[in-house]
Amino acid sequence: MEMFLPAARAQPERLHSAPDVSVIIPTFNERENVGKLVSHLIATLHGLNWEVIFVDDDSADRTVEVLRDIGHYEPRIRCIRRVGRRGLAGACIEGILSAQGEIVAVMDADLQHDHRLLPDLVAAIRDGNDLAIATRYSSPRQETALSPFRSAMSRIGTYLAQRLITARTTDPMSGFFATRRDLVEAMAPRLSNGGFKILFDILSNAEPDVRIAELPYRFATRSAGHSKMDRRVALQFLGLLFTKATRGLVSLRLVSFFLIGAAGLGLHMALLILVLVAGVNFAAAQAIATLITMVVNFSGNNLLTYHDQQLRGRSFFRGLLVYVAICGIGAVVNVGIATALFTVAGPWWVAGLAGAFVSGLWNYLVTQTLVWNRPGAL
Repeated sequence: MEMFLPAARAQPERLHSAPDVSVIIPTFNERENVGKLVSHLIATLHGLNWEVIFVDDDSADRTVEVLRDIGHYEPRIRCIRRVGRRGLAGACIEGILSAQGEIVAVMDADLQHDHRLLPDLVAAIRDGNDLAIATRYSSPRQETALSPFRSAMSRIGTYLAQRLITARTTDPMSGFFATRRDLVEAMAPRLSNGGFKILFDILSNAEPDVRIAELPYRFATRSAGHSKMDRRVALQFLGLLFTKATRGLVSLRLVSFFLIGAAGLGLHMALLILVLVAGVNFAAAQAIATLITMVVNFSGNNLLTYHDQQLRGRSFFRGLLVYVAICGIGAVVNVGIATALFTVAGPWWVAGLAGAFVSGLWNYLVTQTLVWNRPGAL
């Protein structure tokens, strides 16, 4: 906040008409960075009719309070606080749809994107391009501030993404770009709120003749805060790739649910073997494996599949109790089918798989209709 104040006092200009350019910045625990970023943006956007919209996913570090303090001195700074929903892609979509500018730019709050490139991105759109992308990969060996592992994963993801879109760009996973607001508004119903790479989703839904300009930049090192890139984000991106590969027939949530279910199935079979080896009869062993797997699957779906509606605290335990209670019906059927198959001399693993399949199907229906109360979300 202190870093912002001098720049604010030095700017006598105020917005008297609707902005032409809206900069959308998703945030989550970026309190240490937003003041400095706003100072940079005020200087960089001088001469443009602009607004900046921060979309915050209910940060615990008081990011919203800092932004509100800044907005008191600089009314062109707006903040949307999202409660009960999370995800970078969804935050960007919400920010774009609330923007007034005909041109919208998206960038991160962590100071790794070069704010000095914004006027050039805007100019590229005004020159008639549909998208202006700040690319990290304008040359094959262009260096970035990513670690070797993250750099490798980024390049692999970029390669896979390029295979699934018709638009030609060196960096379809860039988080720094500009476009026309109306272009995003037209495709908004088809965009996924989940995931981490909104540009890839936009490119996947764009017309084949979309006009793209690329501007090279060097990805900077994060100076404060922590990266949001983790295994969950990587899994979400793989799910998004699969969704686009199936032309939307299989949703991101369904892919996530399937992956968790597959992992749960492996856990179920491993537990079943362990309990059978311990001398427990099959029906009891199947029941034990089913109950443990049910709890693990619920936790996994709460963390990944429904990360934007994640249940916490008492809500988590209430949700778990409802999940277990309703899925108990499926578990009874599970054990009954598995035991019946095993009794008629069916292999134990066939019996276990059949019972797990019935339980998994029931869990799928409960997940989308009762526990997280999102009918049809998958």
